[in-house]
Amino acid sequence: MTFSGDADNVKTRFLADPTSTLAAESANGQLVGFNFVTNWGSVGYFGPLVVHPDYWDQGVAKQLLEPTMNIFDKKWHTKHAGLFTFAQSAKHVGLYQKFGFWPRFLTIVMSKPIGPVEEEQEHQQQRKINTNISSSHWSTFSEIPKHKQEQTLDRCRLLTNSVCDGLDLKHEIIAVNNQNLGDTILLYRNNNSNKVIKDDDSSLVGLAVCHCGAGSEAGSGVCYIKFGMVLSDNNSQENFRTLLNITSLLAKNRHLSRIVAGVNTERNEAYRYMVASDFRVDMQGIAMHRPNESGYNRSDVYLIDDWR
Repeated sequence: MTFSGDADNVKTRFLADPTSTLAAESANGQLVGFNFVTNWGSVGYFGPLVVHPDYWDQGVAKQLLEPTMNIFDKKWHTKHAGLFTFAQSAKHVGLYQKFGFWPRFLTIVMSKPIGPVEEEQEHQQQRKINTNISSSHWSTFSEIPKHKQEQTLDRCRLLTNSVCDGLDLKHEIIAVNNQNLGDTILLYRNNNSNKVIKDDDSSLVGLAVCHCGAGSEAGSGVCYIKFGMVLSDNNSQENFRTLLNITSLLAKNRHLSRIVAGVNTERNEAYRYMVASDFRVDMQGIAMHRPNESGYNRSDVYLIDDWR
């Protein structure tokens, strides 16, 4: 409660998949620790891993990590696993290294205020945003009719597969929709005649899974981009700019005042763009990978996530 206020990454992750929630109990049945394991197709990560302070340095975290590895290896056959931890903590890094996770680049959690502004400034800002997104079309997953949602999820999977084979955000998108935690933005391309293309698998060029407000993983007043990406092509930076602008519109429509998003610094172009777009650092941690490979962290990949 003191760490994250009214943001909730416990209930949300438990309801998303109770079967991948791990609990540690003392001999008398007291809950002394827990861990959440998240499935993104060929990619998986875990956290938050929490141990009650009275049970620190007694091997509880190790006992939680052993079944965590079984979920990755035997249940999901995860190809690339990871976590976010404190960059300054040799204790944390050392523990996770024992399970095959190796520290790589920093992950920066950033934020940007989106209001309030004076009326004339807001009109100017709105005109600028409208100009930026005029050549594209977007919708939200909640607007998709139920009989078309599975097809939309397939298109999202094809998009995420373009940066990492097997990467699939289906569980995140469904969790946000079913728990009413926020919404998922879907960005489509236009063809040369300026008509929106939405009926073929190549039309989706970006998505952003957003948590909004109290009770979600965002917290009061916050729109948290848990995952966002655009297709890697000659229009990546423009589409990334558009996706962030649309997120601002979504946040404004929900009367939120701040956008929070994480980006790994190995995705150098996305990180530099967010800095140039007035996002400021809130905190930073280290991404640890198993195996010790980049995964989808490449310089030209415009992708937002932080594995917290």
